[in-house]
Amino acid sequence: MIDVLVSSLSKEFEVGNKILDGLSFQVDTGERVGILGKNGAGKSTLFRILTGETERDGGDVMLAPGKRIGLISQIPVYPEGYTVRHVLECAFARLREAQQELERLAENMADGDPAVLKRYDALSDILTAGGGYDTETRLSRVCNGLGISEEMRLQPFASLSGGEKTRVNLARLILEDTDILLLDEPTNHLDLRATEWLEEYLGHFKGTMLAISHDRWFLDRVVTRCIEIAQGRAELYAGNYSFYVTERERRLLERQKQYEKEQAQIAQLQEAANDLHQWGMEKLHKRAFAIEKRISRMETTHRPQQERKLQMRFSEQAFSADEMLVLQDVRMAYAGRTLFEHVNLEVTGGERIALLGDNGAGKSTFLRLLIRELEPLGGSIRQGPATRVAYLPQIIRFSHPERNLVDTMIYEENCATQEARDRLGAFRFRGEDVFKPVSALSGGEQSRLRLCMLMNDRMNLLILDEPTNHLDLASREWIEEAVEDYGGTLLFVSHDRYFIRRFATRVWMLEHGGITDFKGDYDRFLAARARADAPAQAPVQEKKVRPPRPGGTKELEKQTNAAERAVAKAETRMDELTQEIEEASTNFLKLQELYEQRETLEDEIYRLYAQWEALAEQLEAERA
Repeated sequence: MIDVLVSSLSKEFEVGNKILDGLSFQVDTGERVGILGKNGAGKSTLFRILTGETERDGGDVMLAPGKRIGLISQIPVYPEGYTVRHVLECAFARLREAQQELERLAENMADGDPAVLKRYDALSDILTAGGGYDTETRLSRVCNGLGISEEMRLQPFASLSGGEKTRVNLARLILEDTDILLLDEPTNHLDLRATEWLEEYLGHFKGTMLAISHDRWFLDRVVTRCIEIAQGRAELYAGNYSFYVTERERRLLERQKQYEKEQAQIAQLQEAANDLHQWGMEKLHKRAFAIEKRISRMETTHRPQQERKLQMRFSEQAFSADEMLVLQDVRMAYAGRTLFEHVNLEVTGGERIALLGDNGAGKSTFLRLLIRELEPLGGSIRQGPATRVAYLPQIIRFSHPERNLVDTMIYEENCATQEARDRLGAFRFRGEDVFKPVSALSGGEQSRLRLCMLMNDRMNLLILDEPTNHLDLASREWIEEAVEDYGGTLLFVSHDRYFIRRFATRVWMLEHGGITDFKGDYDRFLAARARADAPAQAPVQEKKVRPPRPGGTKELEKQTNAAERAVAKAETRMDELTQEIEEASTNFLKLQELYEQRETLEDEIYRLYAQWEALAEQLEAERA
């Protein structure tokens, strides 16, 4: 059954500039579809057209009758004074109405009217199917998953930040059990824990989902099909993001080969036409004109275009430093709440550190302490004598947002006009765009401008706060290439798991008022956390006394040694897999295969360890 059908859809906001131009696709019931395309391609416009918020200029949009559709980024206006809990309870409006009608019918059931009894039974079924008798449990489960605390539920909805409102609206739509769910960058305002919860929820969601996202990990885990919007039309891909990356490259190469083949044919035909014209005979002229008409029909094929990559790279100090940062017993609090205390850390040259933690834990505050924008309430932070810091904040601000891009570069970077234009051009700010005021730029464009300015600084400690936020997929891949080439020390906060996995060689986890220092990459960090959590989740079982094995102590020793060798062999293979994952950091399909192998091997290692421990324990008892 088709849930969404889009046919020849068109929309333009400026005359002659169609953002959607003949867009056509369909989505069947239960499908999970990723909507891809560069910033400005029309993805959010498509969603607004589907919900009726924006009128289309042409084409047709059909939704399955009776299906409820919900858009995450579309936050309704609620009555004044509504708290977060009031907003969340809006999800149960239909169930509340059914409950009230049920109570009214109960008063008239004594008459034995068959119509009343039939309606009562129907409403009871609606309440049961919709979870109407368990709304409080559902609300708590969703709020806990998305990090909406009891305290936050009591706050006025109007007092929340944009990100918090988006999170509450997401919770409301989930509680409504919407049939067709439209997600517009749903992970932008979620921390890692909430994002993982959302992925788990969507894995069990029975309805249809369309998602606009630049979160590659999210797309790989959640979607089963991709639709790319390019030049106003739809390009369809029958797989997740990793499949899309490989298939898109294959199609581009195929088109390039076809284009080159056609150009060779055109050259041959043009040469033949020129030869015929040179004979000067009327009959041959006619044949030449016929060939030229054929050439004109062939010349409608355009050269396949690839998005030009940004070419700038981070500048670095000509020297490095062994001691970059030293933190001793650092403590910080905000609004009477201790964010962290007793923090003792040391950073040396060349390290790549990911600072992780839930939203509100104090990650951005911690970074501001390191760059001396804030002073700790206790302890000390010392930069090494050779340390030179460059910092990209999460929220970009400019001292003179009314200035255009060229003037911003000239005044803030102290450079000549041509140098400003050249540097802006390298970051895809070209033509009349460079004369826009900075205030007119989108969040992603402002991040790109700040990066343009940052990359000319001479530094050996680069601190990034959510560097891939608001960037499209192409820009995310570019900044990863730039960071890959950077040889200095890197400290970053990110919820982008591809970014974390690619760069972190050390993880700082900010939680429970302190920072846990894990010296290892992201995969090993996750594995260590899983092992730490496993005993708490596993049921406690009494140890059983096993009878002696046939063969006595000698046979038991042989089996214990064999189990130990099996463990060592599996761990060696785990080290090899880790190396292969690092080498395949940009090959998403290969990565997916390697991650699956790693998960299988981790389970095998746990099994082998358990077997070895049981044998060793029995051997010790036998010897005693």
